[in-house]
Amino acid sequence: MNIGTLLIHNAGTTDAATGALSTPVFQATTFDQSVSFREDGAKVEREFDYARSGNPTRKALEQTIAALEGGANGYAFSSGIAAVSSVLGIFAAGDHIVAAEDIYGGSYRIINTFFKRWGLESTAVDASNFDEIKKAIKPNTKALFLETPSNPLLKITDLNAAFALAREAGLVSIVDNTFMTPYLQRPIENGADIVIHSATKFLGGHSDVLAGLAVVRDEALGKEVYRVQNGFGAVLAPWDSWLTLRGIKTLRARLAIQQQTALAVAKWLQEHRHVQSVYYPGLEGHPGKKTHDAQAFGAGAILSFKTKTTEQALRFLGKARLAAAAVSLGGVETIASYPVRMSHASMPKQERERLGITDTLIRISAGLEDAEDLIADFEAALA
Repeated sequence: MNIGTLLIHNAGTTDAATGALSTPVFQATTFDQSVSFREDGAKVEREFDYARSGNPTRKALEQTIAALEGGANGYAFSSGIAAVSSVLGIFAAGDHIVAAEDIYGGSYRIINTFFKRWGLESTAVDASNFDEIKKAIKPNTKALFLETPSNPLLKITDLNAAFALAREAGLVSIVDNTFMTPYLQRPIENGADIVIHSATKFLGGHSDVLAGLAVVRDEALGKEVYRVQNGFGAVLAPWDSWLTLRGIKTLRARLAIQQQTALAVAKWLQEHRHVQSVYYPGLEGHPGKKTHDAQAFGAGAILSFKTKTTEQALRFLGKARLAAAAVSLGGVETIASYPVRMSHASMPKQERERLGITDTLIRISAGLEDAEDLIADFEAALA
């Protein structure tokens, strides 16, 4: 099936027991095991025993994201960063990972604080530069951690080239696919081993659920991720699993409008007298656009721009009425984020400025508002 159809017709479509067109919420933490104690000695095991290890509602979501990404297994976590942390948990002290330098700020923080204390080494590179990735690989390197388009400057990494290098070096290739979702980009088809999502964002789509997802290419790797998921226990609750399943069904319809709006706003910002630069893969001239177009099915709904002064950026955030000045992205409402105080606040200032994450940078997640209304509102906020 095409991805648009698969978003609707998947493991979370119909309940096998009742025929319900909505997956039931199995609000249960434990499951009766008496069938396992038969007097005739026959061994009968139920699939579920305790909710941390598995739940029918969560299973439907996990099967759904695996089908959408084209992977062997999916795993649902209590947040996006829980998914990132659990995936990184398959590595050991003394292992080394190569990570894109402008990944989500929460991923940067967890790699450089928590996992660093536990002995996981890392090197940050400009992943849009293939040579930098190659030079950073060491004898103890075990993984390559990417995000493309990157957060928040939407830099593009050539996934095919990066994954070929990872295979040659025997590395596990990991991609945060939150910005694109499987509707617009499916890294496993390019050779990724693990794909991660903050399902809080576009997959949930309504700013009302906190969730993370991971998909693995093969069963062997899946066993490692499941071992951490079950042992660490940062699993997604049944109700949140159901909300995420519901959100996935409208992903195509939402992103179709959000992409159109993002492009219209990006083009308008390019011509604005108070705007210094605009970052959006849908714009002609965006660095890496040709590569992105070859590995993705759209430019997405996230764009960033820099005003000419810090005062203009702060005024915009304070005066825009149709864009909430808030963290997160991917909801039905437009959100304007200020990375230096929000997503990347934990990154050292010197490192932020080196990467171009300045006090003038604003990230926009386009919602479902009319593009003309957003532009009029943004004009008033920038004036």
